[in-house]
Amino acid sequence: MSKTMDDLQAAFAGESQANRKYLAFAKKADQEGYLQAAKLFRAAAEAETVHAHNHLRAMDGVGSTLDNLKEAVKGETYEYDSMYPPMLKGAEAEGNKRAASSFKFALEVEKIHAALYKEAIDNLNKKEEVYDYYVCPVCGFTAPKYAPDKCPVCGAAGAKFIKVV
Repeated sequence: MSKTMDDLQAAFAGESQANRKYLAFAKKADQEGYLQAAKLFRAAAEAETVHAHNHLRAMDGVGSTLDNLKEAVKGETYEYDSMYPPMLKGAEAEGNKRAASSFKFALEVEKIHAALYKEAIDNLNKKEEVYDYYVCPVCGFTAPKYAPDKCPVCGAAGAKFIKVV
């Protein structure tokens, strides 16, 4: 791989992380009543998204929807098969309960994401039913069509799920 491609990958990762971090910062600023700081964090997060998307396109990282779904299955499978198990084991060995819980939630939910992507692949060329998704704000469990009464991964109340349209 060329140095430029390595640089694009590093820049994509950095911009993507900055986006998520700034959105978390915005949420905290909102909670603390700092509305202008929250808006600034959200604006910067959006700009970081623009940068990340530009870098990804420069790497030819966006393909057809079918290719993108296959890439998503591959990524989610890697996370639950290879990435999170040793991280979870390490956090448990160190007694870091917050990290272990975070890794466990992610590991379980990535399995669900992979299954949802596989289902989307299977249905890609069929008559499309369009529906919303509901995401647990605690663990990220993702449910199609409606929120469950209780999250099957972490037990959070379904009434707290975030509707994604």
